[in-house]
Amino acid sequence: MASLPSIFLGAAFLLAAAVYIRSSDTGGSSAATTTHLHFFMHDDYTGPRPTALRIVSGRSLLPTAASSDDGSNATVAGGTMLSLLSSPRQFGDVVVLNNALTEGPREDSARVGTAQGFAMRVSEGGIVSHLTMHMVLEAGEYQGSSVTANGRIDMDAKVRESVVIGGTGKFRFARGYMLTRNYDYDLARGGVVEIDVHLQH
Repeated sequence: MASLPSIFLGAAFLLAAAVYIRSSDTGGSSAATTTHLHFFMHDDYTGPRPTALRIVSGRSLLPTAASSDDGSNATVAGGTMLSLLSSPRQFGDVVVLNNALTEGPREDSARVGTAQGFAMRVSEGGIVSHLTMHMVLEAGEYQGSSVTANGRIDMDAKVRESVVIGGTGKFRFARGYMLTRNYDYDLARGGVVEIDVHLQH
């Protein structure tokens, strides 16, 4: 039968091993850092050098009464002919993004990074997209780091929430959420979107 001191010694050894393994699994840190990033994204579809571009055109969301022989035009209420390709948003569209991120909403605000990714229109009943976006930071204490967000963007919602699925550099193993709001935005031309990212890393 084992002596009482040897049982205590064995228990202490197992406890120390468990603490070491848990510390190794978490990189030696038990407390996560919380970070809030705030910036404005400039989404430009129509300027001389667009930063957002539709690369696949889907099916029009406009109500149609009739189509022309070649299928490129549709008649809407009131008899107006509209090109399906000029509709600001269509089901099945794929848009790529390479947008500036700035400290403030004006174009001449200090640039802090670039938002790169794509959005795919996924709803027939509204302007809803699936978004995957990498926010690459180019200035300040997080220069060289990035955060990736993924989510459903409903343009009819005042505030849209996406999930942060990871990051690089100082944001390795990041998790959290991103909130986006239209600051000055038009579906056809683009505009400015306000972004808040809340992270734990």
